[in-house]
Amino acid sequence: MPSLQPPSAAASPPPLFSMRDVGKRFPNGTLALQGMSLECGDHEFISFLGPSGCGKSTALRLIAGLTRISEGALEWPERPAPADGQRELGFVFQEPTLMPWAKVFDNVWLPLKLAGVKRDAAAPVIRQVLEMVGLSRFADVYPRELSGGMKMRVSIARALVTQPRLLLMDEPFAALDEMTRIKLNNDLLAIWREHRFSVVFVTHSVYESVYLSSRIVVMAARPGRVVETFGIEEPYPRGEEFRTSSRYNQHCMAVQRSLHGALGGQDIDH
Repeated sequence: MPSLQPPSAAASPPPLFSMRDVGKRFPNGTLALQGMSLECGDHEFISFLGPSGCGKSTALRLIAGLTRISEGALEWPERPAPADGQRELGFVFQEPTLMPWAKVFDNVWLPLKLAGVKRDAAAPVIRQVLEMVGLSRFADVYPRELSGGMKMRVSIARALVTQPRLLLMDEPFAALDEMTRIKLNNDLLAIWREHRFSVVFVTHSVYESVYLSSRIVVMAARPGRVVETFGIEEPYPRGEEFRTSSRYNQHCMAVQRSLHGALGGQDIDH
């Protein structure tokens, strides 16, 4: 009988992407990022936390391929090709950026339409993602008839309709009232847990980052770079019990101290 060998470390799945000493300098000479290194694995929820201008959104756009790196390397290990209509990543911007002349259904259809998927063929997955974000009854509504939180739900549905492996989110809830923000935090976590994609989430809020994340990347002011990472080793699902727990408060205080130190004692957002 052949002997059983222990599983090889090489058998573990490769990261979704790796940033190796990445830098970004804009044509006007501004050095936005310098020496940024990061790996993102399967089903992680990573938050970029830092002050305005520290390069959080720039890092997100580099990962998305919306702008080019100036130095270092951004690597995407080879993985099985996605199915028709699927994409490696989806992007949710700070503003919903919906087409005002199109109904919710057609706004969500847009990425699949651009990929050549016919409207009728796309209908089942569009209905599925609208149900996921709680908008099943609003498929035939125009964006002007929706609240800010509902518009953001449409934007999330549009990003998820291609069934991405990685969802990039650039302060999507920053402009919303606190109650709407908490509700969307909870709904996002529920969708993430069920569908097991990875998330890289940009925020200014210590509290939001601790509540959502499996890992927090604290970034220093320009040029942006990683100064510390925190693993939030708390079980999901998370809810009001976690928000009001001493453990949550301790995580928030530790992250806040790190951010405060990175900023040289400047005031920070919570």
